[in-house]
Amino acid sequence: MFKRALLIVFVAVSILSCGKKNVSTCPDRVCTEEFAMILMLFKDQNGPVKSLSKLSVINKRTNQPIDRGTAAAINTTPGYYLIIDDRSTKTLSESGDDILITATDSAGTKTKTATIKVAGGACACHIKKLSGPDEVQFD
Repeated sequence: MFKRALLIVFVAVSILSCGKKNVSTCPDRVCTEEFAMILMLFKDQNGPVKSLSKLSVINKRTNQPIDRGTAAAINTTPGYYLIIDDRSTKTLSESGDDILITATDSAGTKTKTATIKVAGGACACHIKKLSGPDEVQFD
């Protein structure tokens, strides 16, 4: 009797576990190991700016700031600043989100804004810039 009950439990567990499949909602894809980043050049009349006093990057769809992490380590070329990278892939929509960039010069006297469109998504391997300027000019 005990063996029969054990067999029934084993069969029931086996049948129930067959129904649980780990099905991904993302189609099969092959992602590369590269890490995508979007940089923007900030210039004034003398060329690339050496520094900014403030840089804000906001996803307009979610009204949330973009995590730029330790962006200071990436800003090794004067005037170029990290705007967004693959850490934000899952927070972006597949069709693309408008990203509002607001920068203030080092003197704190001039502020410029620009908007770029960047795509990502839950199934995306990397971010992709769809439109918008590559540089901002302080007059």
